[in-house]
This record gives sequence, C-alpha cells and structure tokens, in this order.
Amino acid sequence: MPETTTVSLAGAIAVDLIAVLVAVVNGSPSVLTVQNGDALPSGPFEDAHRSLQTGLRIWVEEQTHHPLGYVEQLYTFADRDRSAAGSSQRVISISYLGLTRETRGEVGWRSWYDYFPWEDHRDGPPVVIAEHLVPRLRDWAQAGGTAALPEERWRRCAFAFGLDGAAWNEELVLQRYELLYEAALVPERVRETGGQSDATRISGRAMTGDHRRILATGIARLRAKIKYRPVVFELMQPAFTLLQLQRAVEALAGRLVHKQNFRRLIEQQELVEETGVTTSDTGGRPAKLFRFRHAVLAERAAAGTKLPLTRA
Repeated sequence: MPETTTVSLAGAIAVDLIAVLVAVVNGSPSVLTVQNGDALPSGPFEDAHRSLQTGLRIWVEEQTHHPLGYVEQLYTFADRDRSAAGSSQRVISISYLGLTRETRGEVGWRSWYDYFPWEDHRDGPPVVIAEHLVPRLRDWAQAGGTAALPEERWRRCAFAFGLDGAAWNEELVLQRYELLYEAALVPERVRETGGQSDATRISGRAMTGDHRRILATGIARLRAKIKYRPVVFELMQPAFTLLQLQRAVEALAGRLVHKQNFRRLIEQQELVEETGVTTSDTGGRPAKLFRFRHAVLAERAAAGTKLPLTRA
C-alpha cells in the first residue's frame, strides 16, 4: 500500500523551477524574461538534476544563455488552482531570486514597470492609479454583497494604494497585484473566467500562468532587502558614481530618496571608496568614480546595512 501511494503521488505532482533575475538596465529595474517577455525562465525539476539549484541553473542558461550567479530561494507556490483546467496534476513552483548585471547584447530584459506601471512613483503617483484603477476599485468595492463588505474592500484598497490619507508603501507589491486580481482588473484573472475587460490596457503587461504574481513577490522581497542589506551593489558595475548608485536605489524602490541623506549615510557606513578616477560621462561636471569596499560589505551583510530611503 505505501508503495502504491508513493507512485500515485509522484504522478500527481509536478515541480517547476522559476527564476526572477533582476538587473538595472539603462537606469530601469529589469527582469530577464523568455517567450518575448511573456514568461520567466523556468522548467521542471527532473530526476537527472542533482539539486533544485542545479536544475534551475540548467534551465536558465539553456533558455537565456545568461550564466546564473548567486540566487536565493524566494517562495514556493502550491495553490490548488494553479494547475491548468482539466488537469489532475498538482503543480508546485519553487521560485528563486537572483541579482545580476546585464551582459551586452542580451535579449529578454524587460522593465518590471512594464508589468506593474502603478509601482513607479519616482515622478509622483502614476496617472494610471487615479484615472483608471481607483474608479474601478471603487466600483468593485461598492459591488460587495453584504452591508459591511464594501467598506472592508475599500479599506484594503486605500491601504494598498495609499489612498484617503494612507501612506504609499513600496513593499506591498504583491498585495496590490492580488487585490487587482481579486477585483478582476488584471488579464490573468479575466482569461481564467472567460470574461471581457479592458484590463490589459490599464493594468500592465500580462504573463503566462501566475508568473506575474511570482515577479511581484520577487520585487517585494528586493524592495525590503535594499533597506537593510547591501544587495544593490550586486547590480552595479565595478566602478560607478554616487549619483548612479542613488539612481539605482531609486529605480528599485520606485521613489526618490533624499540626496544629501543618501550620500551622508553611504559615507558614514564606509561602503565605498574612491577609485582615483573621474568620469565626464555624466552630462555635467566630471564626477568621481567609486567602487565597493568588499571587506566592509561582507561585515555589513552579516550585521545589516540600512540605506537611506527617506523621501526626497
């Protein structure tokens, strides 16, 4: 009996490996995609794979030709409704987050703001929130069946999107996406129900399966980490200006930081050192080039490094 059960479960469960690989490309936080931007690199975990990470590296390098460096496990997705309609097989996806640098000539890099246009607040709240999402979210909230449901729904919307006096929290990427999914304002939900909607036009580029949900999870994880760990350095070139470092942090967080506070904290924590070289490739006055102090970074990675993400 145990042997029969094991075989039955093995045939009913499939394990998928998915990579969220992030780089800063031309000043924009970007994710490495396949299928013309519709999916993240992924593939099944097979008996021939020595480990989960080995399988992930094989699939990423085969599909993107990008060598995979350090990755960390992100989340395991195993909801019952993830399987294709009519399929008896349970699909479990194990996702990983990796930070890398773009290799010149690579294709497949897409700005993550193409998929989540409401997340970029560097120039203030995006127009899509007030003009398109808020009216539809109000309609969805008011359509709640019970007396208390409309108020409860709108309270969630206000908290997630920084409405009615609530502060915008850049880490709530997944909560915002799942709220839009619940309200049928993203194409992934609409195609599941077979309905008609203008969701594609107003809520960013869709992805296959629940890859956009996985991407949202990766963005949220990274936005939290950059405040307390020096992970942004993994995305920078070997030599950089302080302005380039600041712009990278702002691109990832989706909002501006206070320039003087940023530079003061970088200097106080001794995270970088001068290279002795300046660059005129700044569009203005020549600027000093810096590099990371790797010994300090190793210490800070263990103890925690706080980057100044206070608003400008």
